[in-house]
Amino acid sequence: MKDAILMLENGYVFKGKNFGAQGETTGEVVFNTCMMGYQEILTDPSYCEQIVNMTYTQIGNYGFNDEDIESGKTHVAGFISREFFSYYSNWRAKGSLESFMKNNNIIGIQGIDTRKLTRDIRAEGAVKAVISTENFSIKYLKEKIKSHPDMIGRDLVKNVTCKKSYVYNENKKDSKYNIVAYDYGIKLNILRCLDEAGFKVTVVCADTPAIEIMKLEPDGIFLSNGPGDPAAVGYAIKIIEEIVGTLPIFGICLGHQLLAIALGASTYKLKFGHHGGNHPVKNLLTQKVEITSQNHGFAVIPESLKNIKNSTPEITHINLNDNTIEGIQYPEIYAYSVQHHPEVSPGPLDSKYIFENFHDYIDKFKNRKRQVS
Repeated sequence: MKDAILMLENGYVFKGKNFGAQGETTGEVVFNTCMMGYQEILTDPSYCEQIVNMTYTQIGNYGFNDEDIESGKTHVAGFISREFFSYYSNWRAKGSLESFMKNNNIIGIQGIDTRKLTRDIRAEGAVKAVISTENFSIKYLKEKIKSHPDMIGRDLVKNVTCKKSYVYNENKKDSKYNIVAYDYGIKLNILRCLDEAGFKVTVVCADTPAIEIMKLEPDGIFLSNGPGDPAAVGYAIKIIEEIVGTLPIFGICLGHQLLAIALGASTYKLKFGHHGGNHPVKNLLTQKVEITSQNHGFAVIPESLKNIKNSTPEITHINLNDNTIEGIQYPEIYAYSVQHHPEVSPGPLDSKYIFENFHDYIDKFKNRKRQVS
């Protein structure tokens, strides 16, 4: 295996061996605590321009397949493992993770102390980093990192949204409601869950004007997950501002943050983010604890909710690790959102009700319209 080097913005250096593609890549390095699901991670648009360090020690042992992808291509900037397996065993496997990464030009480094790297990120926060198999000059690598833009202020949605609108489940005949899903980096499993919940789903690009959405006559609007700084996606915030109150809205992850900003709240960057499949979240409405999957680097500022004028927001979920907001509902405008990912189901079914709840919001909205008319 070829030598590889990982260098962090704070000057820390890790030397290891390359796997996957060769070359050089830069991004923000974060750690993920999942024990499996590396294929979903590699194809999750929310990881755009991030280098992912897996805390689980052995990666690649079940290869890759055609079912467990979350989008049409890979999005991570780089991949880090303590021990990488080029051989694999799984009845669904179509090939090795090594070949998958090479074919998708993902550069990886293995054989480093991923536990130390995780501790460093926890202590210092998520920082920019570079992986290289070509140039090991510390001076050169420092300049490479320095020239890479920070995550704060970055609109990465434009890099991952769809090129044109489409109907996800065009042949669905038993749908109760038709909804429009804004694609800020939407995951395929979210679309599957919306389909299973009984919705016919039209997916539109992130910058689709509100007036074009109204022509589709949807029953509700879904705001998807996605990468980058929510405050930087000004066009999406403006569109949501125009839609709020005219249709029921449901948001997940970045969609949760964008909805809050559009209503008057603010967000901030977390020290090292939440990335993994074992985050405990308390549902304040039921007092039950849900085990959730999460992938975000920003969060809504609780104190900023007082700036919301056209609704009385209610925090519905909190993270039990750090008490950050995990869910908000806005009853007067028939909108709600969650920060975690209910479609991943590590519980395994702890949070699936969140998709079903969209029916209730749409029902109540339609009942109100009938009463007014």
